[in-house]
Amino acid sequence: MTESDERPVIIITGRVWREKGADSEGVHVMLVAPDDDTAVRMALEALAQEGYAEAELDQIGDMQGEPDEEPHLSAWQGALEGEIAIVTFEEPE
Repeated sequence: MTESDERPVIIITGRVWREKGADSEGVHVMLVAPDDDTAVRMALEALAQEGYAEAELDQIGDMQGEPDEEPHLSAWQGALEGEIAIVTFEEPE
């Protein structure tokens, strides 16, 4: 059994802001962590290190298998290798 079998990739969804009062971007953070609380803390620390001033996290869950498309496929693979992968995108209006 591999570590990825023991601990699935966690995905956290929400919104981030580079500067307070600026337009938000959607965000998906993918990582492997021992529990949800640790995952949220690790995600917030990684977002701060990437220069985001604010983050609002909405949902957390385990990914069910490998994503079909980029950039989520690369992010998922990075998470399995121990990285905290951050995917941002423009939010629909």
